[in-house]
Amino acid sequence: MGSGVKIQLVVACALIDADRRVLIAQRPEGKQLAGLWEFPGGKLEPGESPEAALIRELEEELGISTQTACLAPLSFASHSYESFHLLMPLYVCRKWQGVPQAREHAALKWVRPQQLRDYAMPPADEPLIAPLCDLL
Repeated sequence: MGSGVKIQLVVACALIDADRRVLIAQRPEGKQLAGLWEFPGGKLEPGESPEAALIRELEEELGISTQTACLAPLSFASHSYESFHLLMPLYVCRKWQGVPQAREHAALKWVRPQQLRDYAMPPADEPLIAPLCDLL
């Protein structure tokens, strides 16, 4: 039963500002898919809920804090890479404390949802653009 594919659970967040723009972050040099733009987020630690992981990752990557009540699940990506299958829920967050800073990324950008397709993104992030366009 099943082919033994490793499922990698990664959680992502679309931060949305008052102008209905979405924050994307550029992957740094030396990382897989370097230079591509992605939604902030990351892997879950063992025993961690997706919301807790996202709150931790936003703090680590962007230096901002939010809470579970401010995270609304919007969509998810399911994408097969060569060595694993990625399952990535996308949450929307409109309320946080602090100003996002690129602590682990090469750059950050606030982009209108319709312009997200102008930025090269990892294959798993691309299907998440349409639900965002519909929402905003």
